[in-house]
Amino acid sequence: MQCKFELLLKPAPVPLTEGPVWDGEHLYFTHIRASRILRYDPKSGAITEWRSGTNRTNGLAFDAQGRLFGCCSGGRSIVRFDPDGRTVTLADRVEGKKLNTPNDLAIDRKGRVWFTNPWNEGNIDATERQELDNRSVLRADPQTDGSYTVARVTFDTTQPNGILVSQDQDTLYVAESGFEKGIARELRAYPIRGDGSLGTYRTLFTWGEDARGVHRGIDGMCLDADGNIVATAGWEVSGAGPMIYVFSPAGRVLETHPVPANRPTNCCFGGPDMTTLFVTTTQGHFFKAETDRVGWAMYP
Repeated sequence: MQCKFELLLKPAPVPLTEGPVWDGEHLYFTHIRASRILRYDPKSGAITEWRSGTNRTNGLAFDAQGRLFGCCSGGRSIVRFDPDGRTVTLADRVEGKKLNTPNDLAIDRKGRVWFTNPWNEGNIDATERQELDNRSVLRADPQTDGSYTVARVTFDTTQPNGILVSQDQDTLYVAESGFEKGIARELRAYPIRGDGSLGTYRTLFTWGEDARGVHRGIDGMCLDADGNIVATAGWEVSGAGPMIYVFSPAGRVLETHPVPANRPTNCCFGGPDMTTLFVTTTQGHFFKAETDRVGWAMYP
């Protein structure tokens, strides 16, 4: 994959961009700590504010109908951004307790919202406290009355981050991305059972530790049309540095591409032919790179 990065947005005084998604015409991404969603128009090159007051929304995802959903870290909830300007809370509790700080999400063809629920202190008010005794992957299921029920689906994660549903809807890819020593940073593949529960995961790739400190595993990821996983990972502290990785569904590293920023956060394909890769960073960058890969997303 060719991957020459072009800077579209320089870091702002309030950093941290995330959650890029493509709707067929525009690219949307979150400016977490400024509580904004920005919109990039590839025809004009303009980046404008699409939504403000998002309460530190992190990851974004479209469902098959083109509705935009987000992980509202500050509100400890999963929300939907309706065209009329409303922000609708779909889920904010599991087992009677407040969610942690929802980070990233993926929506399947049944409309189920799979989301990671780590604890990210930097994306929440300092007075908030964690009520749950776990940091897991959760699933929000739509009900006939428009409400959602939430269930815990992983019992072996410590700080889950990026998440994807495979094209065939049979596999849930999860990035286990904690920074504590002694806990592996992994790309995992969980089989999705017919009842929505998950089977035993396969470890597709593992980042270890070195003398300079722990490695930084995957933050965000997307799919290409061949079912490969394109992921942002790495940092300036250790290892090979900040990278775009391309993994096969079996976990083989097909390609790596250095990113010209310290800590890339997420990526997605977009553009008229879905060959442009867009990348966000903890510093607040917004990059694009023309590639020879074709991206895939359920919508559009």
